[in-house]
Amino acid sequence: MFYYIEGTVTELGSYLAVLDCGGVGFELNVSLNTLSRLKTGERARLYVAESVKEDAFDLFGFATKSEKRFFQLLIGVSGVGPKAALSILSSSTTETLAMAILAGDEKALTVAPGVGKKIAQRVIYELQDKIAKESGGIAAPAQAGRAAAPGTDKLSDAAAALAVLGYGTAEINAALRGVDLEALDTEGVIKAALKNMMK
Repeated sequence: MFYYIEGTVTELGSYLAVLDCGGVGFELNVSLNTLSRLKTGERARLYVAESVKEDAFDLFGFATKSEKRFFQLLIGVSGVGPKAALSILSSSTTETLAMAILAGDEKALTVAPGVGKKIAQRVIYELQDKIAKESGGIAAPAQAGRAAAPGTDKLSDAAAALAVLGYGTAEINAALRGVDLEALDTEGVIKAALKNMMK
């Protein structure tokens, strides 16, 4: 099993990147977001997910761990294959997609080519539950112990979105500490938390 592949980008195409690693060219299927970060002739590291079938062995590459994580969640949804998952990941950032799923926003998912209303509904239904489970135990740092305090919903939604992106409880609580909940919407809270993680 591959965790990541690092090498020189030798070819780029539609949803495709080739990395030369020690004289071996690895063909990876990629989202448009990952593709936009790659340049021919430059070195890159892509986190890898595999799809093994009787007649095919496909590799999927991602610029970030969170995008790989989201891909794995998406292909775990019944009726969503790797191509549809890449299409969804190409339509927006993982943070925005996480928020759309939490908010039950079908339109945000159906903008992806090949993704209809039924698939969007299935993604929302199946992943909302997983996000809720993964975000269990995440406290609201600034609001703990206060019932229905201002910003609590935004805080819990942001924490859940960060959890589905693969961040741990301690990381999330630390990143959300000090974020201005009154001045920001939920997406703004997530972005502020991600900036705090980068410090």
